Amino acid sequence: MGSEPKAAADLKKLSILRILYPQRTIPAMRWTGTSRWDLSLTRVLILIFGLAIFGIGDALLIQSNIGNAPWSVLAQGVSRHTPLSLGESTFVIGCVVLLLWWPLHERPGFGTLANIAVISLFIQVGVTIFPMVDHNWPLSIAMVLVGIALVGAGSTLYITTGLGPGPRDGLMTAIHKRTGVRVARVRLGIEMCALISGALLGGRLGIGTAMFAILIGYSIAIWLGIVKHFAGSNQ
Repeated sequence: MGSEPKAAADLKKLSILRILYPQRTIPAMRWTGTSRWDLSLTRVLILIFGLAIFGIGDALLIQSNIGNAPWSVLAQGVSRHTPLSLGESTFVIGCVVLLLWWPLHERPGFGTLANIAVISLFIQVGVTIFPMVDHNWPLSIAMVLVGIALVGAGSTLYITTGLGPGPRDGLMTAIHKRTGVRVARVRLGIEMCALISGALLGGRLGIGTAMFAILIGYSIAIWLGIVKHFAGSNQ
């Protein structure tokens, strides 16, 4: 008799671990579109919500004051040398990256354009709402971890709508197709260019930057598994 509750608890624990196990591929969800302009109210709302929490997550890293995500390092650097706010500089950088698609024969989707506008808006909302942390390491680390979790969740939602990659993702895949260079190497090169340029312009680097680089892939993979479990997959 005593073994039955233990067995049930073990099964529950295994079930939770199975849900949290990082997903290796991007599943097709109930809301996944068939093309980059396959719009429906539900799909667009999921996209916008995902991009919004992505932006809020990015803002938490910025306000942690211990290091930004690589592209926010660049955006912060640009904002320090121009009249642009952090959100505005994020928007301008996204547009510049998008322009690089055209000679590579890559074309945007609705999600690509929404990515630039919504993430920029909610980064600015986030840095306005959340105060900058000052010499409080536990709070800073907590904000970085929550920020990484939100960016992972937001990425999962917008990626699975199938409405087009963000500017950086599209540039990565376009360069890969045109040159044959491995995707990982192309992405590393793009991220390093953004990071170094931002650092030279005065953007904030730190332990938060390193934590983001190490953990964001796992965050997205775990959230893909969670969303697939609860929302169901068409595959």
